[in-house]
Amino acid sequence: MTYRKAEIRPLRPGDEALLFGLASMDRGADERTLAVLEHETVFVAALEGDPAGYVALGEAGGAVRVDQLFVSPEHEAEGVGKQLLEFAEGYAIAEGATTLQVVVAGGDRRATAFYRGRGFVPAGDDLLELVLPGR
Repeated sequence: MTYRKAEIRPLRPGDEALLFGLASMDRGADERTLAVLEHETVFVAALEGDPAGYVALGEAGGAVRVDQLFVSPEHEAEGVGKQLLEFAEGYAIAEGATTLQVVVAGGDRRATAFYRGRGFVPAGDDLLELVLPGR
C-alpha cells in the first residue's frame, strides 16, 4: 500500500457529475447515488486536486450514518478510504453524534473487514457501528 495524503473538502457545485462518473466505473451508479449526492452531507477526497473518492453522511437519530463511501478503483490501497472514514468520524463527533454507523450488504466481506478493522462492531442486521467519545 502506498499511502497518499488526501485533501478532504465539502462537495462543490459541479462535483456531482464527476463523482457520479467515478461511482459508475466501479459498481454502476444509480438513482440512489444521485439522491445521496444531492441530499446528504458529502465530503470529497482529492489527490493533487483530482477527486479520488467521497463519503456521503446522513443523520439517523443520535447517529451519523455513512450512506456511501467510495474510492476510485485507481486510488484503492492508497489510504483514501481510511482518511474519508476518519474525517466522517470527526464530523460525527463535532455534530454531537453518539455513534457512527454503516450498513454493509450481507456477504460483502471486504467492506465488513474494512469497517471492523477500524473498530466498528455489529449492531443489527447488516449494521455496524462505532461508539464515539462523549463531549
